[in-house]
Amino acid sequence: MARETSSEIANLHELLVREVVDYAIYMLNPDGQVISWNTGAERIKGYSEAEILGTHFSRFYTDEDREAGIPARALQTAADIGRLAAEGWRVRRDGSRFWAMVVIDAIYQDGSVMGFAKITRDMTEQRAVQMAALDSERRFRLLIESVTDYAICMLDTVGFVTHWNAGAERITGYRAIDIIGRHFEDFYAEEDKVLGLPALALLTARAEGRYGIEGWRVRRDGSRFWASVVLDPIYDNGILVGFAKITRDLTERRDTQLQLEASRQQLFQAQKMEAVGQLTGGLAHDFNNVLTGIIGSLTLIEARIRAGRRDGLDRYIAAAQGAAARAAALTHRLLAFARRQTLDAKVTEINTLILNMGELVRQTVGRRVKLSTDLEPDLWTVCCDPNQLESAILNLCLNARDAMPSGGCIVIHTGNLALLGRAASDLRLANGDYIAVAVSDTGTGMTTEVLARAFDPFFTTKPIGQGTGLGLSMIHGFAEQSGGRARIASEPGAGTTVTLYLPRYHGALPEEIEKGQAIDLSFSDRRGSTILVVDDEEAIRMLIVEVLDDLGYICLEASDSESALAQLQDHPEVDLLITDVGLPGDMNGRQMAEAARSSLPDLKVLFITGYADSAVIGETFGLGTRVLGKPFSLDVLMNQVRDLCS
Repeated sequence: MARETSSEIANLHELLVREVVDYAIYMLNPDGQVISWNTGAERIKGYSEAEILGTHFSRFYTDEDREAGIPARALQTAADIGRLAAEGWRVRRDGSRFWAMVVIDAIYQDGSVMGFAKITRDMTEQRAVQMAALDSERRFRLLIESVTDYAICMLDTVGFVTHWNAGAERITGYRAIDIIGRHFEDFYAEEDKVLGLPALALLTARAEGRYGIEGWRVRRDGSRFWASVVLDPIYDNGILVGFAKITRDLTERRDTQLQLEASRQQLFQAQKMEAVGQLTGGLAHDFNNVLTGIIGSLTLIEARIRAGRRDGLDRYIAAAQGAAARAAALTHRLLAFARRQTLDAKVTEINTLILNMGELVRQTVGRRVKLSTDLEPDLWTVCCDPNQLESAILNLCLNARDAMPSGGCIVIHTGNLALLGRAASDLRLANGDYIAVAVSDTGTGMTTEVLARAFDPFFTTKPIGQGTGLGLSMIHGFAEQSGGRARIASEPGAGTTVTLYLPRYHGALPEEIEKGQAIDLSFSDRRGSTILVVDDEEAIRMLIVEVLDDLGYICLEASDSESALAQLQDHPEVDLLITDVGLPGDMNGRQMAEAARSSLPDLKVLFITGYADSAVIGETFGLGTRVLGKPFSLDVLMNQVRDLCS
């Protein structure tokens, strides 16, 4: 291939420059007249080559720039230092303006300027984008800096303040000049700094993408305010460059919430006092009935004995015991409402319990009501108080009977349920397996208003004297104490279904579910055991000691904790402590038993109580401890004593 001549290369270069369309490339003589003109110059500026050759390049400048002498200074600068780079407005042939990026290079020959090469590029669109971004950033900065309800600041990667808005100054009292460059932990209370909470906030925000918390913060004057704080990490191309921190002063809101809570407590107390008033009518009537039965029966027993007659004594004794049992049931209802009754949880087979109480329910609801069951064949077991569950089912059947004055049908259902997600949350239960026990009737049903209050204590639709309104609240309390829930579904004229949801028992089944046993009156193998009986109620103490003496136990007595501990110190041979929980004085029965166990670690304890939390007692004392709820029968007491002393 023939080597190109320098003339050919020059021609090729000139052709290339001339055909470029994205840049205006042209030459000026030393005085600034245009001596060459390419296609890009014509496209960008609008002048043809014939129109522009020989004219001065200053015609492309705005009038104000020409008046300011900018074209001449541009050529002089390029001549002096060899190059000028600048940006500014330029004018097209039609008078419109465009934003130009300009480079002017001086061309030298023998040390003298023989002309200039000038390149111009139209940057109008790029500048518009940049200006829009700058304007947006400026507006955003002004917006952030002018916000006064929120303290908005920027932190570097280790927590030092780099930006500070007007809201931050108003809320914290620090000016930007005071705080920029300081660490944000300055706003934390001293106790929070000791715990390392500022560092934890940064770590959490970085690890989880956001950190939010409420707590006390400190102003410049040392006063505290209740703050809601959000901390967000800021990344640039995946690299952490800092944190955005937004703080809001919620002191007034928190004070309002505390006042509202205090008002709620006052309202609750007022409602409680009103409830006690509502309780008086129905409950006083029921207690007066049972007390009349007890007093009357005892009076007749006394009269018969004085007259030397024994006929009818069994009947009067049975009547007194039955009335006392009804009084005990009323007390249990009250304690269930207060969620303070002592539950004796056992592994329970609910289907067996329902079948065993079938005849009792049939006799109770009467002949006009048809009773049937729909029981899950392979029903899971539960761990609950079977007596309380039996009482709950019986109460539901009685309510169903009362809702069907002309007769109807009651169905007792059982089933296994796996409650997950929405199904569990709707019942406010944890995800898991539950047993459903439901009692359905074909009665009158409930209105929306009655249904909303059905579980409220003392609420009843029955006439005064015919109900205390504690039945359903007792059932509700029992279900919650057992780790479950109670729910009602009802519509007027469509009957009612009350369902108990009880958690499934996953432990091993006992060999045999405990059943009631008759008391064994033989006691020869238990002679010699020493028992200390502690109760401030003389009559109860007397009855317990009498029956223990009759059975051959050695008995000691005390009426309070102080005298009981003195007895234990004098008689370390005591095998069993029977004590009421609610003793008078500075030390209750539970505390006294703890003190006794410190010196007699093997001492067995039987708590008797009508108002205690057995779970707390059990966790504290473990093995060798029992709890017996008042009122109790003496045969049940003796079975507990024999078991503990065996």
